Amino acid sequence: MKEPVIAVFAGGTSPEREVSLGSGKAVALGMACSYPVRFFTIEADALPAELDPARHVVCSTLHGVFGEDGGMQRLLDAAGVAYAGCDAKGSDLTFDKWRTRQAVSAMGVPVAPGRNFTMANKPTAAALVAELGEQVVLKPNRQGSSVGLQIVATKVGLEIALGGIRQGDWVVEKKIIGREFTVGLLRGRAMGVVEIVPKSGVFDYTSKYTKGLTEYFAPAQLSDDLTARMRAAAETAFAACGCRDYARIDFMLSAEGELYLLEINTLPGMKETSLLPMSARCVGLDFAALCREMVAPAVERFALAHASRP
Repeated sequence: MKEPVIAVFAGGTSPEREVSLGSGKAVALGMACSYPVRFFTIEADALPAELDPARHVVCSTLHGVFGEDGGMQRLLDAAGVAYAGCDAKGSDLTFDKWRTRQAVSAMGVPVAPGRNFTMANKPTAAALVAELGEQVVLKPNRQGSSVGLQIVATKVGLEIALGGIRQGDWVVEKKIIGREFTVGLLRGRAMGVVEIVPKSGVFDYTSKYTKGLTEYFAPAQLSDDLTARMRAAAETAFAACGCRDYARIDFMLSAEGELYLLEINTLPGMKETSLLPMSARCVGLDFAALCREMVAPAVERFALAHASRP
């Protein structure tokens, strides 16, 4: 059997297209140290015509809708194409913030108090303040990269934010005051803990993707006990949601020392300066080694599927 070609998917049709293109170019370069690579710019919610299940193993860097929500994964499964990362079921679950909360909390991983709503049952500001307090986080239930994230600090601000919601599925959570962290995982095992310190105080889309607006500490300056707790919580959440191969999981640590899961990213940003590579460097994996390890389980699945074929 010939060595597979790694098909790197980038671009896509979501609002995160440009971020994905940057991730894809970086991964293609990093992957080329270990495998032959072909770069595919995805322009539609469909598989590229040149994709060959007998030759290609896909490493997708698509972000957002029809990237990490299970849509592309279902197409790959139907076509019999091996691919790295979470399968369609795990991708669909983790892209849904509310279902993710339910899955991880059922396994003992804490989440902030919150509520899920649509236009049909949109709560009033007064009801939310009574339940969660004035400081809350509003975010679309099924979007990535903090798209649509709003931080609200007053009842009046909450009334304005709710008034601007005309459609969609939303999550509102009590804002946890504290420090933000992320943990990368490979094959379900946690790597290093990274602390995220946005200068604005909010790690929103602008803070994520504008150079100089956020500081990062890798590894995070935490006690051994807190580091172990966070890594264990990340591994539990990964398993609870049926994740596969790799992911990045974000947490808040309150001033009282309580840990809360924010979200699970199954196709996180993958430039060399992104958070998953930062976490990997904490455990001695450089970017090229991380790329190789991310795709290795998919290459193994490809080999098994084709072992008996001529």
